[in-house]
Amino acid sequence: MSDFTSNFWSVYVAAITIIGIVACLLLLWFSGKAKAMTANDNTTGHVWDGDLREMNNPLPRWWVWLFVITAVFGLAYLAMYPGLGSNPGKLGWTSLGQHKTEMEKGEKEVAPLYARFTAMAVPDMAGDAQAMAIGERLFLNNCAQCHGSDARGSKGFPNLTDGDWLYGGAPATIEETITKGRMGMMPPMAAAVGTPDDVKNVANYVLSLSGSPHDSVRAELGKSKFGACAACHGMDGKGNQAMGAPNLTDDIWLHGYGENAIIAMINNGKSNQMPAQEGKLSAAQIHVLAAYVWSRSNGSKVAAK
Repeated sequence: MSDFTSNFWSVYVAAITIIGIVACLLLLWFSGKAKAMTANDNTTGHVWDGDLREMNNPLPRWWVWLFVITAVFGLAYLAMYPGLGSNPGKLGWTSLGQHKTEMEKGEKEVAPLYARFTAMAVPDMAGDAQAMAIGERLFLNNCAQCHGSDARGSKGFPNLTDGDWLYGGAPATIEETITKGRMGMMPPMAAAVGTPDDVKNVANYVLSLSGSPHDSVRAELGKSKFGACAACHGMDGKGNQAMGAPNLTDDIWLHGYGENAIIAMINNGKSNQMPAQEGKLSAAQIHVLAAYVWSRSNGSKVAAK
């Protein structure tokens, strides 16, 4: 592998940067030393609009020194901070390090606020107006991009308000999901089901499980072929939260509804991922966020408290 890597580009960038600054200083020096051909009246002989003459006056001293100071400052900056290729600079500053420092500072500032919530159970927090205001802000900043600002989701992104949970809706499970993320996958099952006609029959049987419109003859034919799907969804089609396998009997469709959508799922499979938030949010923030998410599908329990 070492044959394909080198520090060429690092050296190239550093060299171009230094040469550029030195060239500017040399240009300034040479322009100050060069003597232009001038007439007795200190003009260069160039005339525009009949009487507008070009003078040969030197640059103002303040401008020259400002230019020099700028160049020296640039060299000092490059020595202290990263800017010369891969050179880290004398101070060892990095944008990642600064971000980490600012995040730690921010967490210390809000720690007293979260300390009260850390000791509270999720159902108790769901009835706390301050906790829910913070949870809502965390949700809008980190979860709404997929699940929507109202938490109702969209095609491919679960609705968090309906009580239908792929992995379970207990407070501890919600916290685990937010912390570690989830990776859901349904493999293509057409080969296991049989012919394209068998796939269509199974699709109609799946529709029948939730009482959705379907072809009853095809559904009956597809019942025996559904065994290929039972390992995850169960023989009764009620799913398996330990695996994240959806309940097929509740008429809630994550990836689309109808015969064609189910056939596409059987033929092509589907992969879905929820990214882990543990590297982005603190444990205290995840605890509050979990309470907010739990409250979205347990409104009646919160109202009864």
